[in-house]
Amino acid sequence: MPQQVQGVIARAKGQPVSVETVVVPDPGPGEAVVRVQSCGVCHTDLHYREGGINDEFPFLLGHEAAGIVESVGDGVVDIAPGDFVVLNWRAVCGRCRACRKGKPWYCFDTHNAAQPMTLADGTPLSPALGIGAFIEKTLVHSGQCTKVDPEVSPAAVGLLGCGVMAGLGAALNTGAVSRGDSVAVIGCGGVGDAAIAGARLAGATTIIAVDVDPRKLEWAKGFGATHTVDATAADSVAAIRDLTGGFGADVVIEAVGRPETWKQAFYARDLAGTVVLVGVPTPDLRIELPMIDLFSRGGALKSSWYGDCLPARDFPYLVDLYRQGRIDLDAFVSETIGVGDVEQAFDRMHSGDVLRSVVVF
Repeated sequence: MPQQVQGVIARAKGQPVSVETVVVPDPGPGEAVVRVQSCGVCHTDLHYREGGINDEFPFLLGHEAAGIVESVGDGVVDIAPGDFVVLNWRAVCGRCRACRKGKPWYCFDTHNAAQPMTLADGTPLSPALGIGAFIEKTLVHSGQCTKVDPEVSPAAVGLLGCGVMAGLGAALNTGAVSRGDSVAVIGCGGVGDAAIAGARLAGATTIIAVDVDPRKLEWAKGFGATHTVDATAADSVAAIRDLTGGFGADVVIEAVGRPETWKQAFYARDLAGTVVLVGVPTPDLRIELPMIDLFSRGGALKSSWYGDCLPARDFPYLVDLYRQGRIDLDAFVSETIGVGDVEQAFDRMHSGDVLRSVVVF
């Protein structure tokens, strides 16, 4: 029968979130109910609250989550009650044109639960990224559940559900960083630091962290940055060129989502180098560039959706690397908080005091 649990709701644009009763239905065909153990507080949740994604309020926030499968609906065979899973928001369909071309990480018809979760009065909720995990239990499509080794910290591996995977994948998948490459990362929050960790894992020999916050530059060193650039004290493009023999970096990853930082990334790459945009811009932002610069510099300009990851492939692999000590996922967890502390976590995010606050149930 349906369950009533507590979840974090954004009722209106720019308004503080609230903890309210949510009705979670029994799983239907292809669906699963997951008892959430942890959920990271991501900038995307703040984008939802600010109306930067869409205006389909009220939202059930939260999406970087790990937990235990409680029940499954008809036809579910890949997971079972008791499995420890990381939730993902790109449950591939296997049938669309991207999937048929063998590129399921671009799936154009990803799955979500068919049934809505609702407020106690029956108002349907829009779950953030089709998940909604600032809640004790959530309803998702079974394909959004990736089974991983249970002998790990939920707070750490749950971050693979969005930000950390986005950064790692921007370097490993989208940017295809390889041994000996030079890499610059502009914006050293959680996603940017994950990109730095990914570049180190791939064998990059020069990894340049760029930010305006000295604290974030210190954090970046811990994830593998070999050089740092304080963008308030130096020209970022000139500094990256100076650190790469005057040429520019082979791969520049923009993890801010602003026109000015994307332009820095564009001009800080080597000829025929790659720019990867993984920072999420708001719909109003625009870029203007001389067309001759686009032509004459060559190379690739890429956007990284969720690190171009395939959860069934990448999550277990990265959890194995975490267990081996080759990726320090614990270092991304700045603090653990309760479900009633999300609004305060947004404030700390704004001030740059944390990489990730993680709600623990």
